[in-house]
Amino acid sequence: MFTKIHQSYKEVIAICDEDIIGKSFEEGKKQIFLRESFYKGKQMNKEEVLKLIHRYACEDATFNIVGKESIKTAIEAGLITEESTIKIQEIPIVLVF
Repeated sequence: MFTKIHQSYKEVIAICDEDIIGKSFEEGKKQIFLRESFYKGKQMNKEEVLKLIHRYACEDATFNIVGKESIKTAIEAGLITEESTIKIQEIPIVLVF
């Protein structure tokens, strides 16, 4: 998984499966383009991503999470539930504010 921390008025944590970065997905009115400039940061394994989620969830960060492995990890961390995701062409996506 790739993670990237964007600084804004609060941190925005982008987490995305490695194999879908740079791709576009569209289904009806829903669409997403997984730009490398937004999602491709540091490559991390599952344990590192779990630690990152726990750290920034406590700091009231915003999360933008895309991809089956990334979503599964966020569910395991207790950040989200499967019901909170949407799918575009079977790619799960969630925004956490």
